[in-house]
Amino acid sequence: MAGRALLDVRGLEVEFDTPRGVVRAVRGASLEVGEGECLAVVGESGSGKSQCFLACLGLLAAQGRASGSACFDGRELVAAPRGLLDEVRGGPVGFVFQDPMNALTPHLTLGRQLGEAVLERGLMSAEAARKRSLELLARVGLPEPEARLRQYPHELSGGQRQRVAIAMALMTDPRLVIADEPTTALDVTVQAQVLEVLRDVRRDGRSLVMITHDLGVVAGIADRVAVMYAGRVVEVAPVEALFASPAHPYTAALLASVPRLSGDVATSLAGIEGQPPRPGEIGAGCSFAPRCTQARDACRTRMPPSHANGERRVECVAPLTGAGVSP
Repeated sequence: MAGRALLDVRGLEVEFDTPRGVVRAVRGASLEVGEGECLAVVGESGSGKSQCFLACLGLLAAQGRASGSACFDGRELVAAPRGLLDEVRGGPVGFVFQDPMNALTPHLTLGRQLGEAVLERGLMSAEAARKRSLELLARVGLPEPEARLRQYPHELSGGQRQRVAIAMALMTDPRLVIADEPTTALDVTVQAQVLEVLRDVRRDGRSLVMITHDLGVVAGIADRVAVMYAGRVVEVAPVEALFASPAHPYTAALLASVPRLSGDVATSLAGIEGQPPRPGEIGAGCSFAPRCTQARDACRTRMPPSHANGERRVECVAPLTGAGVSP
């Protein structure tokens, strides 16, 4: 991890009240984001990636609740008073929400939405906010930024809305930017442009969390990767080490399912048999055991232990050999 932990999450739990009872969406998640670091958080849909960080900022749905610890720059955010959360989110922490179609208010102009955070806090005058908005729209690659300020979200494409969402997250010059699936539903060309904008965010020394299910976008931007499955962080490793030698069977299965341009074109794309467990149907033992080709009897009866070696950490009864992490 680069530098000290700017965001330090320990034993985070997220629960939701549902008609079927209490559902645990995040189960004891622990991870850190260092100063100036990019942490990618990967996993299948429903693994708890988004809920983990929404919980850190007090943005859970009304029926949700969080416990555990999430410290930003030494300040505890879990169960923090509204005033502290309002000071942090949209201030030193910028959030790029998952769906730019819903993240932008349809009946407000882009100029109004971009300036809202700084104007409400009294950080800038209206003219300074307008100049900052123009600067950021140009920086994220939107042509004719002056005209964009007068437009509404429906007048932009999906990729353009995503860039506006990134610009909004940068308005207050945050120290940490959390980008939730910033390239989902974008074509490959636009995806590459958005990733370049996020790389530019990092060049300013900001920390970045990239939440994604797409390992293809991770290699070129992340320093470390945290892999989540069924609400738990099952592996954390530097990006090069994780791609070269995954320690958890789930990580290895994810990497094996990434399409490659090299190799035998007749080879079928690898997949992971079965489905992730529903949050309310997680039993004893390792949640990945029913889908794991390496599973042992112990995997099904007890929670896997955590093993660490330097910057690597894995929760597994029998980590894969070659990863440098052993029981």
